Amino acid sequence: MARSDRLITNDETIKVGDVLRVSCAFTPTQVVEISDWHVSIAWPWEQIDPDSEIRWNGQYAIPRRQGSSESRLSLFQTDPAPWTLSAGDICGVGIPEQLVRVIDIEHCDPPQEVGWLPRPHTMLIVLPADYEDPQGLAEGDTISAPSMAPVRFERVQQQPDPAV
Repeated sequence: MARSDRLITNDETIKVGDVLRVSCAFTPTQVVEISDWHVSIAWPWEQIDPDSEIRWNGQYAIPRRQGSSESRLSLFQTDPAPWTLSAGDICGVGIPEQLVRVIDIEHCDPPQEVGWLPRPHTMLIVLPADYEDPQGLAEGDTISAPSMAPVRFERVQQQPDPAV
């Protein structure tokens, strides 16, 4: 896996430091399991990769603790809120429109084996644009490309090029 400070899309080049507007339409799914910390849902988009050594179970864990830093950093949310859900409930999963800052870009050649299809070849690591992380310790969340989830993003603020 190679790290880079750029992702070239059809329309533009995304760089580390850019601010993006991100969203994903909410899609119905079912709550599979509840723990004190997470709500596990049946992931409605990617499919299990039968050729992967990573045995993904088709579920996605969403932070359950209201106001926790983990919840604040997570892109995907449930509707209704995860702390109100029980196993077996039907809910929506998606990304409410928000601004995020790109903190890292990972390129994978060959595409990353993650347990689902399609295997991503690029991963944008992002934090909420207003998230204060003076020590640089936050890991952020990931936008994978390609993805079957209908994640939309557009650059709203470009990081100045240091070479200029």
